[in-house]
Amino acid sequence: MEAEGLTNEQTDKVLQFQDLTGIEDMNVCRDVLIRHQWDLEVAFQEQMNIREGRPTMLTASTDVRAPAVINDRFLQQVFSANMPGGRMVSRVPSIGPMPRSFTGMLGYVINFVFQYFYSTLSGIVRAFINIGGGNEPRIITDPLADVMKFIREYYERYPEHPVFYQGTYAQALNDAKQELRFLLVYLHKDPTQNPDVESFCRDTLSSRSIIDYINTHTLLWGCDVSTPEGYRVMQTITVRTYPLMVMISLRANRMMVVGRFEGDCTPEELQRRLQAVIAVNEVWLSQARADRLERNFTQTLRRQQDEAYEQSLLADEEKERQRQRERDAARQVLEAEERARRDVELRKEEIARQKIELANLVPPEPAADAIDAIAVVFKLPSGTRLERRFQQTDSILDVYHFLFCHPASPDEFEITTNFPKRVLYSKAAIDAAECAVNDIVNKTLKEVGLKNREVLFVNDLEA
Repeated sequence: MEAEGLTNEQTDKVLQFQDLTGIEDMNVCRDVLIRHQWDLEVAFQEQMNIREGRPTMLTASTDVRAPAVINDRFLQQVFSANMPGGRMVSRVPSIGPMPRSFTGMLGYVINFVFQYFYSTLSGIVRAFINIGGGNEPRIITDPLADVMKFIREYYERYPEHPVFYQGTYAQALNDAKQELRFLLVYLHKDPTQNPDVESFCRDTLSSRSIIDYINTHTLLWGCDVSTPEGYRVMQTITVRTYPLMVMISLRANRMMVVGRFEGDCTPEELQRRLQAVIAVNEVWLSQARADRLERNFTQTLRRQQDEAYEQSLLADEEKERQRQRERDAARQVLEAEERARRDVELRKEEIARQKIELANLVPPEPAADAIDAIAVVFKLPSGTRLERRFQQTDSILDVYHFLFCHPASPDEFEITTNFPKRVLYSKAAIDAAECAVNDIVNKTLKEVGLKNREVLFVNDLEA
């Protein structure tokens, strides 16, 4: 990461954020922190929320089929910008103020009814035109890319926002159904051309209370209707004005639109409307959770009963297998003890044989007045002191053969001097030396610096 322009404190926060989130690209960590004004806690919390909003393993495939959604306005709570708490930045022409005279009142009613039927009829005609191919067909190529593009552009334009579900509409529906949660679907058009959308996103959806409420109580899925995925969803839920939010929930084992929020409104009004829809429909989710819990309990109980029955059938076989394992284990212990006993006997026989063979290799003890003869005192582990004369030209291996063949000497030992301590012969050193064995054992007593009457210690390596 290029740290140019970052203070030491900012660099530390980037490293901390990377450790907390596991994001490998430090430039991504830096950009996230910049977007949140270097507030490490807020950035980390949003990252965790984003991860929770990603598709679950149950809907990991983008080819997953969406459950059918019932869109019946008679079963929905509908809220519009014309209701109390709503607001419209771009006013549309109305049918005019309510007249006070009888004639004016009659004309007002006729005009209202005419506009209502005209709007309904035109909507039906547009639907038939769409069915007949009047509109250019929208080919769904990559719905996930459409959603991620919307989220990316939304985040860039409105830094403060609720967490959008990072998956397709079908995935969001399946997750909401599986997790028994409310799904809040948000659709809009280009905010630069729609003042109501701009106001709703910048003022309402950026409110901290709205962000917290939506993140806590719903899954939020959003898309732009200019993309194929957004257009397809728009067609299924019949949009009449933007911005639009619809609440989808499981009700009587069917996913249906239970709330519709059309147009712009204040943050306080949006939260009140969301609370009203959730309060009415929470009982259905609670019942579904209770039913699921009961089904899970019944399935678990049945599975436990089946397992208990199978275990009872296999109990005798398992007991017999256990007895056989115990017999096999006892036999293996006896065989291992017998092998160990035979190994000890064989080792003793081998050592006895080696002592007989190596006794012939021990050089004869020189006379006391022999030239270059030195007396060496050996202190054995048992406390026994041995004294023996060697020629200075005798090797360390000759000394080893003498000690190995002595009845009071241990089978595995090393020969060391007293002070300073030096190891003159060690089986471990011989094994480690490999190619240099001859250089060690063939050194003469003179070469290793032994002097007359020097005391050597015999250390038992098996003690």
